[in-house]
Formats: sequence, structure tokens, C-alpha cells
Amino acid sequence: MSFRMVWRLIPLPAMRTGRGKQIGGLVPSGGEMMSGQHTIAALADALGARFEGDGGIEVSALVHPDHAATDTLVMASSPEFLAKIDPGKARAALVADGTDWAAHGLEAAIIAPRPRYAMAHATRVFAHGDALAAGIHSSAVIEAGAELGENARVGPFVHIAAGAAIGANAIIHSHTSIGQDARIGPDALIHAGARIGSRVTIGARVIIHQNAVIGADGFSFVTPDMGAVEAAKASGGSASKVQNLGLERIYSLGAVTLGDDVEIGAGTTLDRGTLRDTTIGNGTKIDNQVQIGHNVTVGSTCMLCAQVGIAGSTEIGDRVVLGGKVGVADHVKIGSDVLVAAASAVAGNIPSRSIMMGVPAVPRDEAIRSVMALRRLPRLTETVNALKKRLSSMDSAG
Repeated sequence: MSFRMVWRLIPLPAMRTGRGKQIGGLVPSGGEMMSGQHTIAALADALGARFEGDGGIEVSALVHPDHAATDTLVMASSPEFLAKIDPGKARAALVADGTDWAAHGLEAAIIAPRPRYAMAHATRVFAHGDALAAGIHSSAVIEAGAELGENARVGPFVHIAAGAAIGANAIIHSHTSIGQDARIGPDALIHAGARIGSRVTIGARVIIHQNAVIGADGFSFVTPDMGAVEAAKASGGSASKVQNLGLERIYSLGAVTLGDDVEIGAGTTLDRGTLRDTTIGNGTKIDNQVQIGHNVTVGSTCMLCAQVGIAGSTEIGDRVVLGGKVGVADHVKIGSDVLVAAASAVAGNIPSRSIMMGVPAVPRDEAIRSVMALRRLPRLTETVNALKKRLSSMDSAG
């Protein structure tokens, strides 16, 4: 049966109202942001900061000093940024404590002990967001048995399968698909084109960006007899005549569980577990184009930067930071509070509170010594060649 034929069979009025029951909820995350003009006094109060000067000045945007205007709040967290503001172009700025803002011709300032932290809240105030009308779009397909929480918003061409439950105030943008028996917590924000697999569990206030895939099948295969990879591991990496004569899929019976306040970047993929869930802890932030394999466990408040790849059954502790393009081998254990520099390759276990870098990743000090030694090789080569020439000339003279 073609898509068009199926489409005609679905009663549009039922889709507009939703066919699942309503379940309770909270205020939307990523939903309605403040907009329009804001006084300096009101902004300071919203940011938990104090202001000096004329608190009645109204601003409509937070901008870089290069784009300063009289109706903007300039982000000037350092003296260098303040120096960029042309006199008369701006009236107010967000500055660090102890800054002489008046000396730069400003009429008011919001004072923050940690301006970059205040910037996080200020950008939220001025965020534009992706508008989505209240209710359920007429083109959405919501199967019987799905549950929609109170004030949930569903955009065009969304598909929500039977048994799925969408929390209160969740926002589901266009062309998203949500699999059977999936659970999405309250105040979630799911951007366009995301794919949420069956039985996936997503916590409260989670943000999933465009085209992310949560719950793809794990990349797990086995050979009828010992395969080439097994043979290489058994022999310690020595050459082997063993070949992969066939590859049989091991299906993923687990799912994926995301904790509260998790953020998943665009184009990122999380594979479901084989017999247990792949899990991501509360507050962890994952960048664009990250690959997380089956059975991986990531702790809370971690940061995984762009193009990180984590192979199956790896365990990562809390507050871990993996820089861009870090690769992690399978069955590795990384402790809590570990930092791994960009483009490093993690091949073995890492104890907690380590700073690692390099290929393979080693403690930072050791990696720097290796890099410095490598840089000295050309000079060392020249010295050795010069010594060889001297020895050769001495032999000739003798």
C-alpha cells in the first residue's frame, strides 16, 4: 500500500485533536522566550545580577561589540571587548565586576561576577527559537494508543506510533518520527527530522536537534567461526590467516535511555543496547555528528564534542569532557572528571581526574614531552649527519 493510500485512510479531524489521552505537565522548555524591549533593570533581575546607571534604558538584542547600537545590550566581558565599542554607538553593556564601564561612554551596565555564565541566561532571554503553533498540525499522524501530554505541540508530518507517550508541554517539530512505546518527558524540545526509535526513554527538558537518531540498531556482528578481529586480539596483533567468511547480525533488544536535561546535537546517532539500554546521564551535552555505540554508558554532566566516536560497551563516568574527533575503543572504562584533548584516540582504561591527549592517548605531560622530542628530531638528524661526516673524514685522514 502506498503512502498516499495510507494517508487517505487516516481521519484528519482525529489527527488535529489527537487520539491519545492528555497527561499533566510543566512550563515548556525552549518554548516561549522573552521578546521585544527589556529594561536594563528587568534584565539584571532576570539574570540574577545587579545593574549600575540608568536602569530604564530599553534594549532589544544582545550583540557583539562590532554590532553595537543604541537599542542593544553589548556583550563586553573583557577590556578588549569594551575597547571595541565606538563612542556613542551603545548605551549599555554586560560587563565583569570591577569594570569602569562609564569611561567608555556607556549610560548603564549589568554587572556579573562571571559574565560568560550570565551570557548563557541572557542569550536565552533573547533567543528567537523555532515557532510552533499550539496544538497538533493536521498533517501529523498519531496512531491510536499514543498519549499526548497537556499543551504538547506537534508539527507538520510528525509520526507518533502506538504506545508512545509524549510529556506535557513537549514540542515536536516537523518530520519527526517517534517509535512504538517510546517515552518522552515533559518540556522536551525535539527539532525537525529527529528519529526516536521504539522503546526509547527520554527524560524531562531534553533537547534533540535536527536529524539526530536515538535508538538505531547497534553495529554488532559475529562470524560462524573465529573471525579476523578475534584472531588478531588473541595473537596480540600478529598477522593471521583467519578470514571473515560470513557476518551474522546480533540484533539489539535493548533501547536508549536519556536522563533529564540532556542535549543531543544535529546528526548525532545513539545506538540501542544489545540486551540492556545504552544510557546517557542527567545534564550531559552531546555535540553534532557524534556516534555512540551499543551498550555504552555515559555519566552525568559530560560534554562530548563534535565527531566523537565511542565504540560499544564503553563506560564513561561523570563530568567527562571529550574534545572534537576523540575516538574511544570498545569495552574501555573512563573514570569521572577526565579531560581528553581533541583528535585523541583512547585505547585503554583511564583513571578518574586524568588529562589525556595524543594517539594513543597518554597523560598530557607525557604527550607534550613526546611532541617536543619529535620536533627536535630534524635538528638531531642534522647533528648525527654532521658527526658521521666528521668521523668519516677522520677515518680517511688516518
